[in-house]
Amino acid sequence: MTETAEQPVPRTRILADLTPLRSSPDYRRLWFGNTVSWIGQGMTALAVSLQVYDITGSAFSVGLIGLCSLVPLVLLGLYSGAVADTVDRRKLGLLSASGSFALSVGLAAVTFAGVEHVGLLYAVVALQSVCFALNSPARSSMIARLLPAEQLPSANALNAMTSTTGGLVGPMLGGLIVGWWGYRAAYTIDALTFTASLYAMWRLPSMLPDRAVGDKGAKRASVVDGLRFLGTRPNLRMTFFTDLSAMVLAQPRALFPVVAVVWFGGDAKTTGLLVAAPALGALLGSVFSGWLGQIRRHGLAVLVSVACWGMAIAVFGLTRQLWLGLILLALAGCADSISMVFRNTMLQAAVPDEMRGRLQGVFIVVVAGGPRLGDLLAGSVADLASPALAVTGGGIACVLVVCLLGLRWRAFARYDARDPQP
Repeated sequence: MTETAEQPVPRTRILADLTPLRSSPDYRRLWFGNTVSWIGQGMTALAVSLQVYDITGSAFSVGLIGLCSLVPLVLLGLYSGAVADTVDRRKLGLLSASGSFALSVGLAAVTFAGVEHVGLLYAVVALQSVCFALNSPARSSMIARLLPAEQLPSANALNAMTSTTGGLVGPMLGGLIVGWWGYRAAYTIDALTFTASLYAMWRLPSMLPDRAVGDKGAKRASVVDGLRFLGTRPNLRMTFFTDLSAMVLAQPRALFPVVAVVWFGGDAKTTGLLVAAPALGALLGSVFSGWLGQIRRHGLAVLVSVACWGMAIAVFGLTRQLWLGLILLALAGCADSISMVFRNTMLQAAVPDEMRGRLQGVFIVVVAGGPRLGDLLAGSVADLASPALAVTGGGIACVLVVCLLGLRWRAFARYDARDPQP
């Protein structure tokens, strides 16, 4: 008798899958450059806020920074996606990254010169947002060209780790550096970190959209055509509908200063903990994301994770124990990171290359505008009724809307990564 060799049983990964970093040197450089630059941008964002407050002594003036950042993202999001579907994405990414680098250098230079003018800081923030709006669709569209489809969930988990790490580590380092060495040091370090992103973009191959390859007469990509394409692709529309359900209906962050005092008897430190908890949960979700690559039903995973976000927020609105509230917010952040991984993967795998930039442009508008609408809705409901109703009611509404969306477009739950259908 001959013995039959046993097939090895694939191990279930727990920690993040690093296969994309090992298999593609281009992606590895891009990921490392983005990680370093995200941390630098987080440092600068906090430093600018602190400097604006030092100059004006006004919390309202600090709040205007967010408006200066939001408006270019919303106005340019769709157009920048069309640009990314027309030109060489490598050149667009390199040009926009160079613009961000120049702005960081300029910010450091004027600070060394002793110039302190809040209008100048607002202008730099707005121009940095313009550069980000141009860079993001180009960079996101590249990933599907650098990696095979089966590695996209792992790559998106690594990308989520980058943005979350930048959002957590960057402001902490920024506060320490400003406290120790001042604003000039923070802006200078940010400028230096951008060199990693510039180097990664420089080393990439040409990234012309597929429809433009070998066709120098290809017409400029149309925003309207991109929206028309999205309107006829129910699975892709659902990725945006589900995200809006979570970010608009169940976004409690605007109420954190209130609930920190009223519910938990805390202060500004308590507010900081509430703000950090979802980001920490998202980071942990990215670190322990190795198992996500084994999931094939991406649509179902999005529905479940968004529903989990809504349930965690709803229960958070009922608790008055700070430790439990922080755990629930961390769970919500983890669910959000999982949803983001699969939504991004669907946008990369199920969208033809010639449309990826425009769909990523829509993604920017949704990600930038959705949470702001959620802030407005939560604040309005809290003023008209109560914070508890705003938070718990919003969480319940999110779960109900996601369930209704899943029932209306049942094919979304059957979406299979092995046969991605938009």
